[in-house]
Amino acid sequence: MSDTAMRLADVPSEFEDEAEGVTVDTTEVFEYLDALRESGVTNMYGATPFVQEEFGVSRRAGHKLLGWWMQTFAERHPRT
Repeated sequence: MSDTAMRLADVPSEFEDEAEGVTVDTTEVFEYLDALRESGVTNMYGATPFVQEEFGVSRRAGHKLLGWWMQTFAERHPRT
């Protein structure tokens, strides 16, 4: 994961995984990861394989998507 925090506005709405030849909707991935977090099935640092399986992306793409999700979590879920 990058040392520079990414803002939600910087995340592309679609992500193309050239290695697997698929394009995924990042909002859909983030919603999936939010639900996965809520389920408690896995520690989110270990969620890359879940993203790979659910969306058919490579390990590298799954890791990147998970990183974006982590970096934008506080912005998407502000404390009230």
